[in-house]
Amino acid sequence: MTDSLSRSDPQLVEIVTYIDCTDPANRERAVTQAAQTARRHQLVVFPTDSVYAIACDAFSAIGVERLIEAKERVSSAGLPVMVGSIRAGKALMRALPAEAEALVNGFWPGSLTVVSAAQPTLNWDLGGPDQTVTLRMPVHPLALDILRDVGPMVVVAANKPGESPPLNCADARTQLGDSGYLYLDCGPCQPAPPSTVVDLTDSPPQLLREGELSLETLQTVAPSLLPIPGT
Repeated sequence: MTDSLSRSDPQLVEIVTYIDCTDPANRERAVTQAAQTARRHQLVVFPTDSVYAIACDAFSAIGVERLIEAKERVSSAGLPVMVGSIRAGKALMRALPAEAEALVNGFWPGSLTVVSAAQPTLNWDLGGPDQTVTLRMPVHPLALDILRDVGPMVVVAANKPGESPPLNCADARTQLGDSGYLYLDCGPCQPAPPSTVVDLTDSPPQLLREGELSLETLQTVAPSLLPIPGT
């Protein structure tokens, strides 16, 4: 099913599109349209592993600006990026020490977010330090298909400030209105703990936030991984 909403921004395409991806027959079209939308510097809303997210091409300055406007916030820490493969993620990072590489190889795709030294040649502005990049590779099959087609994307929860991250597409539309050009509805997300965040910018790596993956689990492949500072 596809429907439309009027847009108020004359610089953008005139309609907002919704695709029901619970129907398998719509999945291929959804991925194709998501890629076309992102390449036009516009926004896509789709489910990740735990919530619905709003996303844009990470290398589109216009897309990033529109995403920040839609979210009504700017992150001084820099916007997070999702990738569709381990290879794509490593292409954005400087060479990794052995244990850092073991973490990425062992827990991607999955609930592991890494903060890494960024490749110095990256031509983007994510609002934070140019020297680092925050990366994750999700498990959700539709998200992976989109990321593999588009390439790296800025992906953040599709909620407004002060509101809960949406667990279904209807809630995302209610919060964002016509900020997202393309809404892809895969049904409700299942609530899950946040991803675990690890700093790979130094050796040994250091845990920054413990989420779904525990320190002990990560230490099975990176024995020298340090606990959260101060704990």
